[in-house]
Amino acid sequence: MRRPAKGEPRERETQLARLVLGLRTQGVSDPAVLAAIEKTPRDLFTPDLFKDRSWEDSALPIACGQTISQPYIVGLMTQALTLEPRARVLEIGTGSGYQTAVLARLSRLVYTVERYRTLMREAEARFEALQLTNVITRFGDGFLGWAEQAPFDRILVTAAAPEEPKTLLDQLKPSGVLVAPVGKGPVQKLIRYAGDGAGGFAKEVLCDVRFVPLLQGVAREP
Repeated sequence: MRRPAKGEPRERETQLARLVLGLRTQGVSDPAVLAAIEKTPRDLFTPDLFKDRSWEDSALPIACGQTISQPYIVGLMTQALTLEPRARVLEIGTGSGYQTAVLARLSRLVYTVERYRTLMREAEARFEALQLTNVITRFGDGFLGWAEQAPFDRILVTAAAPEEPKTLLDQLKPSGVLVAPVGKGPVQKLIRYAGDGAGGFAKEVLCDVRFVPLLQGVAREP
């Protein structure tokens, strides 16, 4: 493992403090969410080519043509879930595992589904390095959710569903919350679905976002 250069930890702390301050000014105000982001080393989840940009508030490329989400979007989506410590959370799209790790610090169990086996294996190694023992992974089709473990208190989708994700909403508790980007174009709407306890949902559009599309099936890799 590479030794940090002299002065590197202090520089990292400075960059992290700047990032968290920026998130606050953009409206990510939940202290628990900000603390979870502070405790999650984003540089562990970024490829070597982009290590020096780990603390930027921007999305970055990762393997398999995917991205690690912009920290602001991670904070916004996590805050919108209104997580409780005993919550069971389903995440669709593990990706690098960064969002997963933030969720794991705020909930009891995180079930996460990834369609790229390469990404899943790399994320699992990161979870082990961080000693996150409350993350359960599955290589599979995110469109289908994880019916055997349903219902969930919260569901987070990190890829753009082409339309309202009814299959996933069916796996949510009556008073649960689902947050997902929805739309077929290059720009989607980030929508919060809050269960009314009687089978219906209140929908709130949070902002415009850009996510990779939510694809059916599992990916074929070399």
